[in-house]
Amino acid sequence: MTDPTPQEDPAVTNQVARHSNDAHGSHGTAVASHGAADTPENFENPGLPPHIHRHGDHDEKAAKRSELQVVTMFGLSMLFTLLFIVSYFAIGQDATVTLPLSGKVGASHTALGVTLGLSILFIGLGAIHWAKTLMSDEEVVEERHPLRSDDETRASVVKTLADAAESTHLTRRPLLKMTMGGALGLFALPLGLQLLGSMGPMPRNDLEVTLWGKKLNGKNRRLMRDPAGTAIRLSDVTLGSVFHVLPEGVNETEHPLNEKAKSSVILVSLDENKIKSQKQRDWGIGGVVAYSKICTHVGCPVGLYEQQTHHLLCPCHQSTFDMTEDCKVIFGPAKRPLPQLKISVDDEGYLVADGDFADAVGPSFWELA
Repeated sequence: MTDPTPQEDPAVTNQVARHSNDAHGSHGTAVASHGAADTPENFENPGLPPHIHRHGDHDEKAAKRSELQVVTMFGLSMLFTLLFIVSYFAIGQDATVTLPLSGKVGASHTALGVTLGLSILFIGLGAIHWAKTLMSDEEVVEERHPLRSDDETRASVVKTLADAAESTHLTRRPLLKMTMGGALGLFALPLGLQLLGSMGPMPRNDLEVTLWGKKLNGKNRRLMRDPAGTAIRLSDVTLGSVFHVLPEGVNETEHPLNEKAKSSVILVSLDENKIKSQKQRDWGIGGVVAYSKICTHVGCPVGLYEQQTHHLLCPCHQSTFDMTEDCKVIFGPAKRPLPQLKISVDDEGYLVADGDFADAVGPSFWELA
């Protein structure tokens, strides 16, 4: 025996349904009303706030004061730019100055930083003060136009630009334009000065001249063993032997490392019958020849000699030079043969250099491809 299914009260059911429908209908109406309120037509245009006039808009004396203030700021910018240039040349790199919080700092860096910072600061302050006190500050609405405007509109743009020039007082107050141009123009000088002046002295012919071409006490420089620093007699050089060589007196020069980088030489004794270049024979002595050790690719030291093939190998990028063909490039990225050093024997039997290399040593540059 089961419980009877409870019967629904029709009155209650109808009341609930009616209440549900009313609620649904009210919600739908609210949604519809809310959606209608979101349309642009239901928003009121707030317009632009009223324009607040400044003293310079109607008072010429106030405008003149503002102009003088802007001109002063641009003038100060030019002054500090010139002080930057003077400091760059006048203050030595080793000079120092003591500051309250930083202690001892470089005087040159301090002067350059302060003058350059004040220069750009017064350009910015002058531009801001110009815009705040003299330029037109009335708000305008810019309509959106097609990509290509008609001729009438384009003419209107030209007129607008002319009016803008008038509103900024560029046409009426040329002193503003000249001082702003002077401040911005001079401000570019420190940037170029640092770029060019800090690159060091021009190389001139430093890449084409080595210590071998400069006589020592009126005599040709002897070939000295590296690093022992002892002179080499022709009798010391046997067939197949290899010497790493530097010029005599290189350590007494003003910049010994620079001179070593340009003047390093490899001396090799070859079978003269295997030498194919007549110039190579003439610049050597009985098969003993000397060549620059500086690779003509990027300047690495070429110090690996293979006795069987008579090849010189650069360990950096594997450029290979044939010593029996005047150090011609036979493999790798190098484009020029190694320069040969002409040698001879002095009265005491020591090997000496007969002048400098005929070609510039080291990597190629724009004058020497």
